[in-house]
Order: sequence, then C-alpha cells, then structure tokens
Amino acid sequence: MKWGVKKYEELSVDELYKLLQLRAEVFVVEQDCAYQDVDGKDESSLHVLAVDNNTLVAYARIVLPGVSYKEVSIGRVVVSASHRNKSLGYELMERAIGFIVNILEPQPIRISAQSHLEEFYSRLGFIFTGKAYLEDGIPHIEMLRL
Repeated sequence: MKWGVKKYEELSVDELYKLLQLRAEVFVVEQDCAYQDVDGKDESSLHVLAVDNNTLVAYARIVLPGVSYKEVSIGRVVVSASHRNKSLGYELMERAIGFIVNILEPQPIRISAQSHLEEFYSRLGFIFTGKAYLEDGIPHIEMLRL
C-alpha cells in the first residue's frame, strides 16, 4: 500500500480522475445520492491517497480553515468496496489527523459525518457537537476533535 498527501496542483490528471471516480462510485452510485460532489473545495484542499497495485483504494480530503468551517476539516472519506473491513478507514483517518497535527499544526478538526458513523469517528477522538441535520437526504452530525 502506498500512501501520499498532495496539494491539488500536485495531483496528476490520472490521480484526479481516480479520486473523483472513487467518490462518485461510493457517494453517488452506491449510496444512491445525486449531489454536487465537485464543489469548488478540491483546489484549496489537501488530498490523502492510498494506492494498492495502481488502484486508488482509499481517499480523504483535508479542507483548510476558512473554506468549509473556521477550523480545518476532513471530508470525502471513502474506502473502495474491495478494501473494506480491513481497518483501512481508521488508517486513512489516522493519517489525515496525523498530517494535520504533525505537518500543519495541532488544532481542532471539524467534520460532517453520516450519523451512523458516529461511533467510528468517536473512536478517533471526535465529539458530537449537538448539531444534527439532513445533507442530501442523508442524516449527518457535526463532530469536533480538539
């Protein structure tokens, strides 16, 4: 497994295509949710990529402070169906959090999580802020890691 974190301008055309393809495969097709995935935030974000045998298998987007929230945030967290149930989601989040803490600087991290994943994110140190809402017809909660 090869891991990397890249700025938007460092992504190759092939990497950008693969990450958009994986996000659409899971968030649009698998979850049957038509929404605007390409939201103008990719250009000002950092992209965490996990590649296995030349296939993108996991991805997350680190959105810098002031873009989605006043805090830095992690979003578009996705693991391909072929690589689930291998704790790859935890490793992906741990790497994203580690990058923020060790490279950017230790700071609060805010996320918008699908409600059914509250326990998953809680184990990574995120706390429910009390804000619950529907986003594209899917129940979400706001969580914060201090």
